[in-house]
Amino acid sequence: MGVQPWNDDDHVKQRRFFPETVSNPPPLESPLVPLPPITRHTSLANLARHYHRYLLLNDHTAHTIDCFLSDLRLLARTVGLKTLVGTLHRAQVWEWAWSQPGERGVPPAPKSVARRITFLHNFFGWLTNQGVLEENPVADLPKPRPLPPLPELLDEGDLARLVQAAQSDVRCHLLILLALEGGLKKEEILALTPERVDLSDPSAPTVAVRLPDPARTTRSRLVALPPVFSSVYPHYIHQYLPRERVFDCTDRNLTYILAKAIKRAKLDKRVTLHLLRDCYAVRQLRSGVSLKQVREKLGLTEDAWYEAQERYRALAFPG
Repeated sequence: MGVQPWNDDDHVKQRRFFPETVSNPPPLESPLVPLPPITRHTSLANLARHYHRYLLLNDHTAHTIDCFLSDLRLLARTVGLKTLVGTLHRAQVWEWAWSQPGERGVPPAPKSVARRITFLHNFFGWLTNQGVLEENPVADLPKPRPLPPLPELLDEGDLARLVQAAQSDVRCHLLILLALEGGLKKEEILALTPERVDLSDPSAPTVAVRLPDPARTTRSRLVALPPVFSSVYPHYIHQYLPRERVFDCTDRNLTYILAKAIKRAKLDKRVTLHLLRDCYAVRQLRSGVSLKQVREKLGLTEDAWYEAQERYRALAFPG
């Protein structure tokens, strides 16, 4: 099949990036199909397909592509779909990055601001490198803070020692199962109530995570746990008789519970519940679970996942 020429009707296909203008938009064609040239007088709406192609051809992840195109769509809606890219200036996009409400009409969270700034540097850097713009209007905008240093994960031998050490204390064993085998974070463990634990199928126990989250960094989800959970949990209930919450204690108490197992396992590494959640995510990735599925298993929103995915990718596949 030869390369398809551009025709005037193809402008409709750009609307897949701005769905309010058309219903059931057709899919984007092959990256080999030529696109019309762009200049500083090209509108933001007409840049969408070009930018999408650039992201595809430069090995950006599917999630990053979705996020950047979403940011372009929001920027275009804010300043106007027909706004010419050459007329955008620093103050205009800076104000958008910091204060423009998102899709849900709420002010952007710090991680959203960081992602928007990353998008602006990527987008205008591309236009400048392509010669569409003579000067980059966001060249002097502070870039998002670098990701924190990667933690030192426990290897499988360390994890096995920790689990074995925890088995002498049913409370600690249950705690580690929830973090290491279910990926729950400390706040979710503390909020877990008995009615959200389902042992109706002992071979496939689950817990329902429904944590109120004003910051909207996590979402409700159903977490699958290994069969051993079905035997550990009843013993825990019989011994500790929880009422309102499974762990009726403070977060500091959870730290003390975990510390006892760490001491018995004779581990000299820093171990926290968050680190066990990191180990859970890395195990999932190394077993072949996709980034999208890991995000769903962890219950993270897009903004929270934007930074987390790069960290987990680096931990799972260093170098």
